Amino acid sequence: SQFVESGGGLVQPGDSLKVSCRASGFLVEHFTVVWFRQAPGKEREQVACIGRDDGRTNYVESVKGRFTFARDNAENTMYLQMNDLKREDTAVYYCAASDVWESCPAPPHAIDFWGAGILVNVSS
Repeated sequence: SQFVESGGGLVQPGDSLKVSCRASGFLVEHFTVVWFRQAPGKEREQVACIGRDDGRTNYVESVKGRFTFARDNAENTMYLQMNDLKREDTAVYYCAASDVWESCPAPPHAIDFWGAGILVNVSS
């Protein structure tokens, strides 16, 4: 069971970018799914989460109104659409899934599957 991430890269401030995470070996619709990020020299941060039981989406305050987290059950893939990117969004982004945690936020210790991480670099 694993995730395969794609879509990161170098963009300028104000640009948009979409990162994807395709699961294999398990169905994301049965999990609480999460995007974390870790910027250089900073702690890992939970960016967005969709709860397994209630299907509600939570966002960290700093990305509200700019990021959209979507899950495509037919494709077994989750997406993070990032608009109006800022330099402070520069980080390695990780998709993750938890079977045991029913709602958001899901702490890192409850995660069953992690993506390998994908770099989003916002720079002029």
